[in-house]
Amino acid sequence: METIKLPDNPVFDVVASAAAELGVDAYVIGGFVRDLVLKRPSKDIDVVCIGDGIALAELVSKNLPHKPKVSVFKNFGTAMLRFNDWEVEFVGARKESYREHSRKPEVELGTLDDDLKRRDFTINALGISLNKTDYGQLIDEFNGLKDMKRKIIRTPLEPGITFSDDPLRMMRAIRFATQLGFDIDPDTFDAITDNKERIKIVSQERITDELNKIILAATPSYGFKLLFTSGLLQLIFPKMVELHGVETRNGNSHKDNFYHTLQVLDNVAQVSDDLWLRWAAILHDIAKPDTKRYSPKVGWTFHGHEDRGARMVPKLFKDLKLPLNEHMRFVQKLVKLHLRPIALVKDTVTDSALRRLLFETGDDIDALMALCRADITSKNDVKVKRYIQNFDKVEKRLVEVEESDKLRNFQPVITGEIIMETFDLKPSKTVGDLKEVLTEAILEGKVKNEFDEAYNYLLQVGEQKGLQVVNKKAL
Repeated sequence: METIKLPDNPVFDVVASAAAELGVDAYVIGGFVRDLVLKRPSKDIDVVCIGDGIALAELVSKNLPHKPKVSVFKNFGTAMLRFNDWEVEFVGARKESYREHSRKPEVELGTLDDDLKRRDFTINALGISLNKTDYGQLIDEFNGLKDMKRKIIRTPLEPGITFSDDPLRMMRAIRFATQLGFDIDPDTFDAITDNKERIKIVSQERITDELNKIILAATPSYGFKLLFTSGLLQLIFPKMVELHGVETRNGNSHKDNFYHTLQVLDNVAQVSDDLWLRWAAILHDIAKPDTKRYSPKVGWTFHGHEDRGARMVPKLFKDLKLPLNEHMRFVQKLVKLHLRPIALVKDTVTDSALRRLLFETGDDIDALMALCRADITSKNDVKVKRYIQNFDKVEKRLVEVEESDKLRNFQPVITGEIIMETFDLKPSKTVGDLKEVLTEAILEGKVKNEFDEAYNYLLQVGEQKGLQVVNKKAL
């Protein structure tokens, strides 16, 4: 049998000696072993013992430096402690059985073999002994090591049963394949396709958690293609599937917006790990199916898809149980504005147009430009190069305007309070109108966003509207 060298961490020796003291066998198992073999960083250690996992955790804590606190989860028969920056979870070996309409198993004590059988995939069914007789020996009853070398995701038991018992494992199979760059074993993938409807018993939160992990992979399109081919995407994110397909009329075809979206997502993934920028890539064209029109004169159009898409974002986030907070508003803003920089690639672009973009985008201008660059997916390399060069010019101009006018996240120096005090007004539409006129003047370059110049302009506008100055501010 193969022996694996464990990392230089005192916790392994302490667990081994504590297990010996309690007279139980203990093993490191699961994802930590997988990542150790694959040389991937991991700080989460799962320890399985043939006995009382909670008692083992408490003795390990007692024998470790600083005696870390043990968190006990009696309902699950598990315990967890943190040692330095490692998280160690303890559990007694278990076997599981499932009911048809639930993914929550009935659990009872079991053997190491029982525990390994309940693992989702062979690459996660590996163990390393912490027992004195065979310390460091690899336990590999389902050829997980061979599957890792072949780069294959496969279930330890019959895949149809595995996925029917716990349908979330279908999402996990695709997530691991995406993260690791592995293939899914044909029989395993067929079982995902056959059992896809079972995903309906899984909570949206758990589904979205796996989906986010796929999105955060180095090449997320791979996972989406697997989700689409298996039929899972149609069930968990049908709005995205509507992007798929090409329609042709009179010899005119539009591009397949599903695969275009995946290319944009991969392009963004090459330059940013930001989950929400990646979600903006996924949703930037989400309204194209709803806005698609054909005209014999101009061909296919998707007018207004950016505005409609932005309006769709809150409901999509709500349905997917994504956070309805600043992250949602960030995605909504980028979806709404993603066409704006493209309109600025002309040499005739005005400073006022640049000011407005900076004003509306604020600190998200860099993210917007990254999305716009990613949105260039033409197969024509000359066209792509020309667009990239034009974006370089726009970004240079944006920097110049920003340095000159300081418009990123700008607020007019004349506040609503100053307007009300000057003309003795109460909060009203008139105050809002005056503030908007002042903002427009600054964006158009008629007035600098400096107090004296902006305040004089306010007085002129007030006079035109027949307002009386009651409390004039000192200039």
